[in-house]
Amino acid sequence: MPQTRTPVVAGWFTEDGTGQDFRLLGTRCSACSSVFFPRQDAFCRNPGCTGGELAEVPLSRRGTVWSYTDGRYRPPAPYPSDPDVPWEPYTLVAVELAAERMVVLGQAAPGVGVADLAVGMTVEVVPGVLSTGVAAGAESGPVWTTWHWRPVPSGGTGEAGGGAA
Repeated sequence: MPQTRTPVVAGWFTEDGTGQDFRLLGTRCSACSSVFFPRQDAFCRNPGCTGGELAEVPLSRRGTVWSYTDGRYRPPAPYPSDPDVPWEPYTLVAVELAAERMVVLGQAAPGVGVADLAVGMTVEVVPGVLSTGVAAGAESGPVWTTWHWRPVPSGGTGEAGGGAA
């Protein structure tokens, strides 16, 4: 039986499942042009703005590493994790998005560790899996999807300086 792919938070990223043009999704205020991630749908959080309509916008695919670290312990709930499965450390990356100049936190892609990262290097957002959601003894469960950050090989082409739509 195929597993259902379920975003860890609906509306925070594109969900076409192909990975083509995968993007984080934010919102932009029509009055002051402030961009928000996580998305803000009720009101503009800019204290100097009287508010305007908030529209969904795809965020930059690339950014630069602002900081990073590794997580060597199992996070507490509500992080979905099967306590019967051995814990594997992961790498967290804070990335300053190219066009929006905001910092977004996320896990590094599988196989990318702290030794593979450096402050200021270019990374791109890619679709990822947070958890398979299969409980001990169960045959299937949802695949919880999220985003990951992956280093862009030096000399990579494309939107090195931005990429917001």
